[in-house]
Amino acid sequence: MTDSRSIPTSCEAVWAALNDPEVLRQCIPGCESLEKTSPSEMTAAIVLKVGPVKARFNGKVVLCDIDPPNGYRITGEGSGGVAGFAKGGAKVRLESEGPDMTVLHYDVEAQVGGKIAQLGVRLIDSTARKLAGAFFEKFATVAASSHGAQTACSPPLERLV
Repeated sequence: MTDSRSIPTSCEAVWAALNDPEVLRQCIPGCESLEKTSPSEMTAAIVLKVGPVKARFNGKVVLCDIDPPNGYRITGEGSGGVAGFAKGGAKVRLESEGPDMTVLHYDVEAQVGGKIAQLGVRLIDSTARKLAGAFFEKFATVAASSHGAQTACSPPLERLV
């Protein structure tokens, strides 16, 4: 699934938010914890409900093809015990449309196995679209407000000189 979101802040601010585990934790639906274990890896615990199946997934998130501040590829996989497993990733690309507008393009892919996979492709696809949409919508809001808070606290350059 492919889509894009306009975020009313700079490319650098969006890039910083994409690399902030606290911002990502706030934006990932059902995320209980997200901790950075290295500059390009994180561990996560997420509770998801797909149809009648609700499970807690523990897993790992890896950032690769890192090209600051233009984008990266994020991949993850997690196990939900008897519910099964989920793995997937997203190619994220940032495009500046001026000093205060960034378009975040994303291409998401997901795979599931086990009990969740038995629910059917349509339900899984619609849930994946809903989760990706929820993440990127929340991310756009958090990234824009984080930048606004930083701007409000920073004096204009003329005052610093």
